[in-house]
Amino acid sequence: MEFKMKEEAGFYADLPFGRLEVAGDEEYGFRPYQLLVASLAVCSGGVLRKIMKKMRMEFEDIQIKTSVERNPEIADRVEKVQIHFIIKGTDLNEAKLHKALELTRKNCSMVRSVEDSIEIEETFELLTRRQGRGCLFPVF
Repeated sequence: MEFKMKEEAGFYADLPFGRLEVAGDEEYGFRPYQLLVASLAVCSGGVLRKIMKKMRMEFEDIQIKTSVERNPEIADRVEKVQIHFIIKGTDLNEAKLHKALELTRKNCSMVRSVEDSIEIEETFELLTRRQGRGCLFPVF
């Protein structure tokens, strides 16, 4: 990737999908820590999705919520990222999902790249539709 300086603040890169604008100020682009957290969450989510398909788990949707802890004493360093998956499907098996998350952690290149310097915590919540029923039940 090649980044070029923007006149007002930050940098940009023209990538195949479009222009990526990055700056320390949200008025001028994505903040670097947002891209870091997004990379961790979306890499994990994509790997989890593939693994669940291979395990023949039936799911309709995966949503990801994140939170981040930063250390203002050390350059606002990212110390911890919490990734919470909300998975909606039919008759989801909690034990199988635990196994899928273990495999996800081992196979997500972004998580593996930072695992020695940033604490990554992954949790999940199942919203499952029982066969023959129309409402969703949370499983924790």
